[in-house]
Amino acid sequence: QVQLVESGGGTVQAGDSLRLSCAASGSTSIRYAVGWFRQAPGKEREFVVAISWRGGSTFYADSVEGRFTISRDNAKNTVYLKMNRLKHEDTAVYYCAAGVGVAFYSASRYYRAEAYTYWGQGTQVAVAS
Repeated sequence: QVQLVESGGGTVQAGDSLRLSCAASGSTSIRYAVGWFRQAPGKEREFVVAISWRGGSTFYADSVEGRFTISRDNAKNTVYLKMNRLKHEDTAVYYCAAGVGVAFYSASRYYRAEAYTYWGQGTQVAVAS
């Protein structure tokens, strides 16, 4: 079992930056990939970004490519999401999710919510236009 706790959300102005954190606890010796998803009011959950266990591979949604950066510090069992040049349309609840490495047998799996086993409770990001 892995427990995930997100932090770092808040309300900012368009163009500002935020850094979200996803701290893992529990069976953190398991090699797991981590993804961030978001869900805006009235919309379906969507993929944002993901990172492989070693951090050597990252995957971004087109809507955030070039503005968001994911990184991880395995010594601290924490994954970070740096969000720059935030837009009003980035407003959503952001969830981090973790999945065991064997579930990610192809790059496309990183984009799929069903590949992830563990989910955090989410952190709200609101971007005022």
